[in-house]
Amino acid sequence: MIVVDANLLLYAYDAGSPYHQDARRWWEARLSEPRSVGIPWATILAFLRIGTHHRVFRHPFTVEEATRHVAAWLERPMVIPLTAGPRHWEILSRLLHHAQAAGNLVPDAHLAALAIENGATLCSTDRDFARFPGLRWENPLETGPGGAA
Repeated sequence: MIVVDANLLLYAYDAGSPYHQDARRWWEARLSEPRSVGIPWATILAFLRIGTHHRVFRHPFTVEEATRHVAAWLERPMVIPLTAGPRHWEILSRLLHHAQAAGNLVPDAHLAALAIENGATLCSTDRDFARFPGLRWENPLETGPGGAA
């Protein structure tokens, strides 16, 4: 299983991003494979929050467009909306303490804990994930078109 961070999804749908083409190809490839794709609710909410924000994007998504994208993902049989399981707090608190993750790093620690708890690889362009011990993560945009995930 892979776990997807919001930055890859935003790049995949933002035609103005310099990462758009590679992210789009990577995301479409992931959605056409049988391998499980975990999308945390935190990722979905970040996609909706950032993607519809007029101060972030020159042409943000409408609520209808953004929710249509999310609905299309969730209809795919390989997509699993991820929630915290019984070991989440134990893993999260360990990651927070080890990485001294505070402020904006707390949501990253949450995604890392979800990936660890589910035995998954976290896919993100955010290098901050390297600070979390025991997390398998990769930036699929650095591994070439289609990624290695």
